[in-house]
Amino acid sequence: MKGIYSITGGLLLLILMLGSRLTEPKPEQAALPNILFCIADDQSYPHAGAYGTRWVRTPNFDRVAAEGLLFMNAYTPNAKCAPSRSCILTGRNSWQLEEAANHVPYFPAKFKSIMEVLRENGYHVGHTAKGWAPGNPGTVNGKPRQLTGPAYNSKKTKGPTSQISKIDYAANFEEFLNNRRGDQPFCFWYGSTEPHRAYAYGSGKKHGKKTTDIDRVPAYWPDIDSVRTDMLDYAFEIEYFDQHLGRMLRLLEERGELENTVVIVTSDNGMPFPRVKGQEFEASNHLPLAIRWKQGIVQPGRKVEDLVSFIDFVPTVLEVTRLTAGQTGMPPVQGRSLVDIFSNTPTHRRDYVLIGKERHDIGRPNDTGYPIRGIVKNGYLYLHNYEPERWPSGDPITGYLNTDGSPTKTVLIQRRHHPTERRYWEQGLGKRPAEELYQISKDPDCMVNLATEKKHQTTKRQLASLMEQQLRAQGDPRMFSRGAVFDNYLYAEEKTRNFYERYLKGEHIEANWVNKTDFDSSGEKQ
Repeated sequence: MKGIYSITGGLLLLILMLGSRLTEPKPEQAALPNILFCIADDQSYPHAGAYGTRWVRTPNFDRVAAEGLLFMNAYTPNAKCAPSRSCILTGRNSWQLEEAANHVPYFPAKFKSIMEVLRENGYHVGHTAKGWAPGNPGTVNGKPRQLTGPAYNSKKTKGPTSQISKIDYAANFEEFLNNRRGDQPFCFWYGSTEPHRAYAYGSGKKHGKKTTDIDRVPAYWPDIDSVRTDMLDYAFEIEYFDQHLGRMLRLLEERGELENTVVIVTSDNGMPFPRVKGQEFEASNHLPLAIRWKQGIVQPGRKVEDLVSFIDFVPTVLEVTRLTAGQTGMPPVQGRSLVDIFSNTPTHRRDYVLIGKERHDIGRPNDTGYPIRGIVKNGYLYLHNYEPERWPSGDPITGYLNTDGSPTKTVLIQRRHHPTERRYWEQGLGKRPAEELYQISKDPDCMVNLATEKKHQTTKRQLASLMEQQLRAQGDPRMFSRGAVFDNYLYAEEKTRNFYERYLKGEHIEANWVNKTDFDSSGEKQ
């Protein structure tokens, strides 16, 4: 009996010991990080102080870079507002997004946005001003989808010019934070509408800037006062975006939340000038990017030379928020997480990025686009223009609608019949050959097309082959003779749909993003 009691007592002791271990408190997992995603509207690389540009003052972008990482080679897959933002939100290249490859599309229901995913997984989400746009996001339960969360736009201010938004971005961010439940993690999209056009002409000069501050005018525009003035107005609006960024950083500091907030600062596409926004050149797709995260970035202050694509944002956010693919309901993402770069232990260095476009703004017959695919690798940019008989910026007679109206655009149109300066019109608004190859490490303005030069044929073939191989692997319809599907997707804005045909029939159609003088009736011939 004594042995039985001994065994029983031993079992009881063992059970008690195991129970005590099971009830011991587990080490607390680190709090989920907040995310502040700040996106300027049409800002090119390298137009920030951290990149050495002195005619654009961006102390708050520079702070994010100094206390985090400054990315030297970040590219959007598609240099236009809606498709670029679609890539950011889904982690997929635009040719993988059906209608969302286009500008002003109907956003397909099958593609969830990262902010919808975060909201479903306990994050407080929202945006101010420009979220995913322009286009039709579709509906959920009879209400418009909130691809970047609910809008916070009620707080207003008086901007420094008549053309700058009256939305007080930083004040709306504060209201967003005040609506949070306790210490709920958040993801906020700061979608400035600067430096998108229109500008108050001369506003840069009015606020102390000088045309002599600009160290270089791109070779594809005339170096004249009106162009430099236009560039200063653009710079002034970038600085306004940066001021609100600074207010948001200070607000997070005051609340003790900056250290565990991933702050991402970038743009959607290049500057709203001819040959940049809406095209696929170096200045179109190469964009500023700085990321700060005190608790997650090792050796802050680094310059990151790795090639980075905007499709990398989603897998990065999923990793830092500890969400698995199975929890998201998203189709497979194409991008790669940047967390290994944060930890300074890069394991999957990318040595190329893919870019391209389909339909942006309308203005061609049958609302067709200008399809391009391209690849950046080893200091070269290769472009394949699939419909070179079309006008890249839209037809002249309908105002080159894929280039925003501006003083610089007006200057280029005026040069169309100039005896010695016609090249500026050709470079900015004219037609292009089927293939283009630029050594962007030496020619960032993409002025010398090497595609037909004998000594560059091997490079061209290798880049074209790699590009097409990867596009096929990603299911790009254009690689399977189905590229016309992008032209056939319906343009979501009915009031400007079929613009070319309606305009030629004499109908007055408002196209408020261009000037009346942009409509060039001097002929459709190159």
